[in-house]
Amino acid sequence: MSDTILLVEDDTRLAGMVSDYLGENGFDVTHAGTGVEGIDLQTSRGFDAIILDLMLPDIDGLEVCRTIKAHDAIPIIMLTAKGDPMDRIIGLEIGADDYLPKPFEPRELLARLRAIMRRGKPAADDAALRFGRLEIDPAAMNARLAGKLCELTAHQFNLLHIMARSAGRVLSRDGIMDALKGEDLEAFDRSIDVHISRIRSQIEDDPKSPKRIITVRGAGYVFARQQD
Repeated sequence: MSDTILLVEDDTRLAGMVSDYLGENGFDVTHAGTGVEGIDLQTSRGFDAIILDLMLPDIDGLEVCRTIKAHDAIPIIMLTAKGDPMDRIIGLEIGADDYLPKPFEPRELLARLRAIMRRGKPAADDAALRFGRLEIDPAAMNARLAGKLCELTAHQFNLLHIMARSAGRVLSRDGIMDALKGEDLEAFDRSIDVHISRIRSQIEDDPKSPKRIITVRGAGYVFARQQD
């Protein structure tokens, strides 16, 4: 069965080109021309990943991303024609897993799409990890703190899982990149602190004084082995 992709893009010419290219590469693409239509389609049907334009005629892509990510961990690639890096940072903060500036090569979009979908499919034999009140479940691709679901992107969950599996060990940025199997992580590398901050906001009792993911100055991060 083909992976299903929701493409939210108001440029019909670009949407047709992307849909055809991804279709030729084994994906089943559904197109939505507005943000509201995209939200409705994801809610009613559910897809394996979303390609989401930042600039839409009704509500912007940031709001679409925020709305979907509030209840769904689906991987999202955000397309942006804007040059301001803050748009990309904000997109990552509210849940986008990757971004791609326009104009782009279809092959790069395909590579990034395959990468975020691989990251969203952990090994089936990975067991759940428990650290005090924090439970990390790779099979369900979610984390819970005291039973409450943590709102993390697939990208952020993968990072959390990697750190938890190495609890007690300091991980450098290079070590994290290696653990993520050398995928195309340019956007992630430039915003690793944004992702760590987002994870902390979900799993720490006090994100300003973290006790689960601790910064080791000049070295990287360590996931605490002993937690309450």
